[in-house]
Amino acid sequence: MIARIRVIARIRAWQRRTWHDRSKAARVELQTVVLWICSIWIFSLSWQALPLVSGLHHDPLALTLGGLLLLVNFLQCVAAHRLVKPVLDHYLGRAELPPRTLWTPTALLGLALALVLALRALHAAIPSTDMLVLGAVLMPFGMLYALVVSIREFVRQAAVLGGVLAVATALARADAAEAVASGALTTFAAGFSLLASRCAAWTLAVLWEAERAREVEARLAVAEERLRFGRDLHDVMGRNLAVIALKSELAVQLARRGQPEALEQMIEVQRIAQESQREVREVVRGYREADLGAELTGAQGVLTAAGIDCTVTGSAAGLPAPVQSALAWVVREAATNVLRHGDAERCAVSLSMTGERIVLCVENDGAADDGAADDGQGKGSGLVGLRERLSEVGGTLRAGPAGPGVFRLTAEVPLLSPPSSPVLPGRVGEAAS
Repeated sequence: MIARIRVIARIRAWQRRTWHDRSKAARVELQTVVLWICSIWIFSLSWQALPLVSGLHHDPLALTLGGLLLLVNFLQCVAAHRLVKPVLDHYLGRAELPPRTLWTPTALLGLALALVLALRALHAAIPSTDMLVLGAVLMPFGMLYALVVSIREFVRQAAVLGGVLAVATALARADAAEAVASGALTTFAAGFSLLASRCAAWTLAVLWEAERAREVEARLAVAEERLRFGRDLHDVMGRNLAVIALKSELAVQLARRGQPEALEQMIEVQRIAQESQREVREVVRGYREADLGAELTGAQGVLTAAGIDCTVTGSAAGLPAPVQSALAWVVREAATNVLRHGDAERCAVSLSMTGERIVLCVENDGAADDGAADDGQGKGSGLVGLRERLSEVGGTLRAGPAGPGVFRLTAEVPLLSPPSSPVLPGRVGEAAS
């Protein structure tokens, strides 16, 4: 029983490392690479192994050529399997592809094509088998090569290869119809490889670009917050420091002249310095009032830009300033957590009034499967800070899972004074008022 539990724990840890700990873009890339590799192997099995079993003549030479062709195609799939990730990284601009990377796949392709032409020349298999086998040996190389060169170069070289194979087939079988079919099949295999590889890789490139834009937006939000903090600190300290410097200089001049007014000036300097300390502490601790409507609108804008479907209901109009300030910090912290720590696709923010209490609820579907519930005494610095802010206005905070993969944060604050207008469900535009 203990061994079984350990195995299950290891499997879950592997799942977290390979899937749950990845971003959305990384998950899509992993899925694309897996499907890409599976496609290579499936085409080889369905287009070569099965037709050769049923369409190959039962004589020693034909069986030998068929066996060699199966072996070469298997090595083609192994080489393509190993090179899928490096080639994709090259296409996405994450790494340079070494010059000799495709030498082995190219040599295997040449050997496989020679064996296919030998089968045709010796009439060792039925014509339909020859066609399927030709497509099977072209696919593993084509799906790699389509990402290494430009589309124009790929199409040009595919056309040349199709012409060469058509001529070689005509010489080997003296059959114009089979020669045309070989060229057509080469064109189909090249076109399929190009579309399958390029479309998937282009989608990944767009997805990673959106992921980078999301990270840049998050950094810009942090930079904007730092600028806001700098402006607030300058507003608080700039004027006070100028007054302190002026009064200190005046006190020095009065003291040199022996006038008693110098003492009064120094007392005033002391008072301004103490007031500045208090105001700086308020700025640093974030106790300056924040606008709840602006935070609701800003949170929706940031989350929507990050690809999260965010809805906001309720209005902040008429709420007392201390209540707005406390709840605004909850909205800001909750939106930050959704962006940084979750993998949400939807987020709902609601503001309502229950009796004499204002209830703010933020719910998103990006919670980890193994996330621990918060019992109301969470140790995270963000939640602790929010509880401290809410406690000053008599509010409470609850945070934790609200279902499979769903995380909910609920803040309740009593009304310090009756609002000038009731809080009713509304649209986002009302929340910004």
